[in-house]
Amino acid sequence: MNLKPFVLAAGLCAAACASQAATPAELATKAGCAVCHQPAAKSLGPSYQEIAKKYKGQAGAPALMAERVRKGSTGVWGKLPMTPTPPARISDAELKTVIDWILKTP
Repeated sequence: MNLKPFVLAAGLCAAACASQAATPAELATKAGCAVCHQPAAKSLGPSYQEIAKKYKGQAGAPALMAERVRKGSTGVWGKLPMTPTPPARISDAELKTVIDWILKTP
C-alpha cells in the first residue's frame, strides 16, 4: 500500500490548521473576556487600552494579570468584581498570548 497520499494529506491538513490559529482577540472572545472588556471603550470592566495604560512598563504586570484572571479580583477597577477564569476556558499559553497582546495595545 502506498502511504504517500495519506502522508501528504495529513501534512496539508496540519498546515491548514496551523495557518488558521486564533488571533489574541479571538482567544479573548472565546474565553469570555469580551463580555466585560472591549478594545477601546469601558464596558463592565476596563478597556484593553485602559489596562495597557495602567500596567505599562511594569515588569511584573503579565504575572499579576494572569493571577487576577485565574483567581478573579475585587476592587482593582471599581466595585464590580472580576470572576475567575479557569484553564478550561483559556489555556495558560493562550492566556499569555492575550495578556501580551493587551499590554501592547496602544
